[in-house]
Amino acid sequence: MPSCLSSVENEMMDNGFGSLIRRKRVDAATQARQKLATQQLARKLSLFDLTAIGVGATIGAGVYILVGTVAREHTGPSLTISFFIGGIAAALSAFCYAELACRCPSAGSAYHYSYVCIGEGVAWLIGWALILEYTLGGAAVARGIAPNLASFFGGMDKLSSILARQTIFGIVVDPGAAILVFIITALLCTGIKESSLAQAIITTINISALVFIVLAGAYLGCKTGWPGYEVSSGYFAFGANGLLAGSATVFFSYIGFDIVASTTEEVKNPQRDMPFGIGIALSICGILYMLVSAVIVGLVPYYALDPDTPISSAFAGYGMEWAVYIITIGTVNALCASLIGSIIPQPRILMAMARDGLLPSFFSDISKHTQVPVKGTIATGIFIAILAFFMDVSQLAGMVSVGTLLSFTIVALSILILRYVPPDELPFLPSDQQSNVNGQHLDAHGADLLERPLLEQNVAQDKLRRRKIAVWSITMVCFGILVVVAAVSTKSLSSILRFILSGVAGMLVICFLAVLSSVDQADTNESFTKSGELKRGYAF
Repeated sequence: MPSCLSSVENEMMDNGFGSLIRRKRVDAATQARQKLATQQLARKLSLFDLTAIGVGATIGAGVYILVGTVAREHTGPSLTISFFIGGIAAALSAFCYAELACRCPSAGSAYHYSYVCIGEGVAWLIGWALILEYTLGGAAVARGIAPNLASFFGGMDKLSSILARQTIFGIVVDPGAAILVFIITALLCTGIKESSLAQAIITTINISALVFIVLAGAYLGCKTGWPGYEVSSGYFAFGANGLLAGSATVFFSYIGFDIVASTTEEVKNPQRDMPFGIGIALSICGILYMLVSAVIVGLVPYYALDPDTPISSAFAGYGMEWAVYIITIGTVNALCASLIGSIIPQPRILMAMARDGLLPSFFSDISKHTQVPVKGTIATGIFIAILAFFMDVSQLAGMVSVGTLLSFTIVALSILILRYVPPDELPFLPSDQQSNVNGQHLDAHGADLLERPLLEQNVAQDKLRRRKIAVWSITMVCFGILVVVAAVSTKSLSSILRFILSGVAGMLVICFLAVLSSVDQADTNESFTKSGELKRGYAF
């Protein structure tokens, strides 16, 4: 049959119809490529864009308040050390995200990684935990705009009615928060490159305000002799326990690199730019945090810091009331940048879940013009705007930390699985991401195994044995960590029992970590991507 068809085609070409056939083939191929391109996100983000998104999403308005609260209650003048320790802990999590973003370059962040490495059930849980985290966080950030604008203009009564909070039927509504959410949602619908440009501008203003705080504060400190460091309680006012408690609190001020990981599918060169983007953004944030904290606790004794407006009150105490306006501008821009960072990952997580069949296909649609998930972005913006308008979600904001810790834990576990027991069958993207898949060729050793079946069988058995050892080691490490955390945090147990449980579980963790370190890792040169089809990627 193929020979008959080819002879007919040759005849038609001889009769002058060959050009028509070739034109139809070219048109069909072009239409297929265009249809495939419309289902993909635009690869437009560079290293600069990733850094801007990461810094903007990380440096929120919390740093303008967190300095006073943590210094008064936990650390004292040693707040800078707490920021350093928190930054080291955040860097360890950031390394996990960076490696997974390189090896699994698709949208979805922690949801995608858990789907590939662990399975569909855990991925479904992580996906909804992330959506809850970003939704509540975005609504809480949006409701912080009106108070900061009021402090800038001199009171809530100075704001227009469309921006100020109103009371309707006993409910305090915030129209300004809803308007801000709609504006940012419209911005994100224009395209990822335009969104990153706006984020870069807003982040630049925020960083300028922080640099002003550092420079002006350093000038005042050198002029007055840094009275905050001359307290009688010493540099470590609350001891090592207070220092570590402060580190645990300020750790959440570094959250934002996971938002960078959610844009992996839109990066021009994710294998190169994602690690650098996450690392540079985290480094900039850590340096700014430590400089600001060192200046503020040096200007004012930690016990005299205002817990609500520590930076503004510190400058006001030195007669620089005008600095409040610069600080407020930085705070408002930080809120806008944080809101952009809260909305950007949600439609991409929804899109990844819809690709896998866990959500309706409505959320997987990508705009032909802007190449972003417009429908998912609009749905996300509407839901956050409703929450910000009607509800004070500050009481629910604590749930954000639960989703964050859960996703960080699963990402760290995914790293172990991907290194020691990678999934046997992984679905791949039928697009240009196929070029990101390495290690699919047979080397000389692989060809030798094909020629020697007995050796191949022995290697397969050895691989299965190593996988079993790695699986049990990872399981016992996770179990031991869980027991340690439960024993330390359960205050109803006696101190002796808590000490025994923590010691035994700690030794269990150390022993199985030693066993795991003796197991050969899988080929780290392989990259894994996932298609939109409903396929499983279980590790074991």
